[in-house]
Amino acid sequence: MNPIYAFIDSQNLNLAIRDQDWELDFKRFRVYLKDKYKVDQAFLFIGYIPGNEALYTELQKAGYIVIFKPTLEVKGRIKGNVDAELVLHTMIEYENYNKAIIVSGDGDFHCLIEYLLEKEKLERVLIPNRKKYSMLLTKFRSYFDYMNNLNNKLGKK
Repeated sequence: MNPIYAFIDSQNLNLAIRDQDWELDFKRFRVYLKDKYKVDQAFLFIGYIPGNEALYTELQKAGYIVIFKPTLEVKGRIKGNVDAELVLHTMIEYENYNKAIIVSGDGDFHCLIEYLLEKEKLERVLIPNRKKYSMLLTKFRSYFDYMNNLNNKLGKK
């Protein structure tokens, strides 16, 4: 068996999709990951906000393993950067998957993507917005798939 795991930066994904004036249907996205990439486990990293329990339950029902990051409110904005959790869990799960898919355009994942590539464990990098991703990731461009044209397939109806 050659399991494929997806590690999803939910904030990067969500904001990059909204910048394109559509909203991601996470349930459809999970099916898409399974159908297109044969993803066995999908880890979704998200800042925990009290009161959003119904959303978290729906994400779990849709098939995600939801990993929470504590959040802080700073100057009226909720902060919950999940980068460290995503990197850590990618390494915790390292022996359990054959290939990994990273869903983010954040340059903070450069070292992780580089390591996975060196170890022949990188399957793809899903870039939520072709027009807005870190230039630090360009050297991995041959592994990129973009989500820009997936509104009809993955957008909320």
